[in-house]
Parts: sequence; C-alpha cells; structure tokens
Amino acid sequence: MSKFMVQGRDAGKVLDYISTNEVNGPAGRITYTPWLNKRGKLEADLTVAKLTEEKFMVVVTDTMHRHAQTWLERNIPGDAHAFVTDMTSAYAQINIQGPKSRELMQAVTDADMSDSAFPYRHVQEIAIGYGRATCVRLTYLGELGYELYIPCEQALHVYDILVEAGGAFGMKHAGLKSLGSLRMEKGYRDYGHDMDNTDDPFEVGLGFTVKMDKEGGFIGKEACEKKLAQGPLKRRLAQVLVKDAAPLLFHAEVITRDGKNAGYVRSGSYCWTLGGAVGLFMIETGDGQAVDQAYIDAGNWEIGIAGKTYPAEVSLAPMYDPKNEKIKC
Repeated sequence: MSKFMVQGRDAGKVLDYISTNEVNGPAGRITYTPWLNKRGKLEADLTVAKLTEEKFMVVVTDTMHRHAQTWLERNIPGDAHAFVTDMTSAYAQINIQGPKSRELMQAVTDADMSDSAFPYRHVQEIAIGYGRATCVRLTYLGELGYELYIPCEQALHVYDILVEAGGAFGMKHAGLKSLGSLRMEKGYRDYGHDMDNTDDPFEVGLGFTVKMDKEGGFIGKEACEKKLAQGPLKRRLAQVLVKDAAPLLFHAEVITRDGKNAGYVRSGSYCWTLGGAVGLFMIETGDGQAVDQAYIDAGNWEIGIAGKTYPAEVSLAPMYDPKNEKIKC
C-alpha cells in the first residue's frame, strides 16, 4: 500500500475538502472516503487516519501511488499550512484478520484490544515486543481484523512475534488471491477494477461516504447535487453469484436479465464461503427503469461463461454478512 503523512495546521481542513466523507473528526479514528473531481467522478478511494489534530495518514492502493499523491498536492491551496510526505518505504504493513484476530493481538501487546477500548475504525500506536506499530481496526475482507503499520527496521521483529504467538490460534499465511476472494464475498470495491473515473460514488454503492451537508463542502459537490436531483439510479454496481459451483469467473463475462444483456463482470473470484464464483458488475440495462432490489428480484438473471449459460443470483447488498455483524463484533 502507498502511505502518505499529511501534516500541518490546515491538514485536516484540506483533507476534509478533498474527501467526500468527514475525515477531520476526533483524533484516533480512520475513515474510508472517495476523492472526486469536479465532474463528480471517482479519482481515488482510500482511508484517512487522524493521528493527532495536525497529523494524518493517507493510505491508498499501490497502483494509485503517484496519482493519489499528485491529486493531493495539486489540491492543497497555496496559502494552506499543510504538507505531504511520502512514507511508503518507511512503513511495512502486516494485516491480522479473522475471528481470532483480537485474541492474537491481545496476546502480543499490553494495549487493551477489547471492543470497548479498541472499537471499529479506532487507530492507536501499540507496542509489540520491542517494536511500535500504528494499529488500525479495519478490514478489507469482511471479518474482525487489524492493519499494522510498522517502521521497516522493526517489521521483521514484529512479524516473528506474531507468527510465534499465532500458532496457538491456528494462524495461517494468506496472500492477495485469498484477499481477492474474501473481499469479493463482501462486495468490497477495488478502484481500477470494479470502478474508475467514469463512475460516480452513488452508482458504485459508495453514496454512504458522501456527506452532502458537510461544512465547507468538497470537490465535486455540485456535480453530486445534480446527480441526486436526477432521481432514482438507473445504473448500479451489484454482486453476481454463479449458482453452479463448478465454473470460474475471470473478467468480462456477460450477465443477462430476462435474456437481455445487463452488464459484464468487472472483476471476479471464486468465493468458498458462498460456494461459487462471484463477480461485481455494473447493471446497465438501458431500459430507463430504476435499478433497486425490487427490479433485481423481478428479473431472471443468467451469466455466460466459456460458451455456456448458468443461472445467477444478483444482489445490491453484500451477500456475506450484510449487516457487518462480524466486522463490529
């Protein structure tokens, strides 16, 4: 991941204006937010952690490194007291995710990791052995979990402690393919795959991050107001599950509703918990109807894979843990 420190007297104000979500709240909180351009289209999606009143950490996917840095620097007013430092090479990132992640974390630190002391979206520096880690309670795969940002010179030491302690909890190593499968079950978006700068936050299901009444507004607010004034959405990103457990999804498989093309898979993965391949696709029927769950339930959905047609299930809500009960436990 790419990591940037944004510091200075006006850092919070600047980041709040660049972001659609409210990122300049209490210290010790992390916030997921898109960045929009003036047309209301997505430029990036990322997290902003408020460490202190004048110090923030911005974390964005590595493929967006230079774009996110450039977008941030270009949108800092010349008279603002805010400065960006690329800290990507200074910190290693280790993620501890899963139902037993809290137990493991509590075993390696003296910090109180209970839900009341360390709630969802909390950020705190903790000690692990002789190392210090910025610990964030956040997940990109839909389970209780933590992200650790560790100075590189301490990362191997912290890793060794985690692995040694993890044996008692059945800890396993997992990579990006596992992450891709689990995030797809949860319907988490990936910029550059499921959404890009041709989409707006409402169509891709990120309307909950757009704070229209935020003091000071944000870049792209006027375009968002126009979008909302158009009424119900006629184009929406949704999950599709192949009901047959055998086929795999790769990219660009066509989904149909009542025999008519309704979109194509933007990204997909096999999802073991759900028992089949799952993808994210933009419903684009062109029939002028509002796309909601009632519209989805009224249609017969199928997907074409390698020359064969399979029945499919489509949903706007995450198919796995739609109420976020596992994340916030």
